[in-house]
Amino acid sequence: MCLVNIFCHEFVVAVSFVACIAGLWLLRENKKQKDEAQATEEILLRMSFAYWLVYCIAFGIEKMVLPHWEGLTMMLRITIALSYLLTFSCILSLPLHKFAVHEVEE
Repeated sequence: MCLVNIFCHEFVVAVSFVACIAGLWLLRENKKQKDEAQATEEILLRMSFAYWLVYCIAFGIEKMVLPHWEGLTMMLRITIALSYLLTFSCILSLPLHKFAVHEVEE
């Protein structure tokens, strides 16, 4: 049962890697005039996709690295933890930003 959960997590990370690339492609820079609030929201979305992409890459490299490379494994685990926390903070900042902009408009 434990082995199935590990493969399931790896599959979810692989699918989310592809989804991050698609999300970044959809949010590519367009030259239309935007207000500052909308530009900030797009930047936060790009940052969350980019940080999660770093998480997926570091997770994949960690699974492929040989176990006796302790220094590289530790750096990858630190990268995974930091990118996970940065993704969480960007996702948490999106509704907080919308709430702050809504308060200013009223």
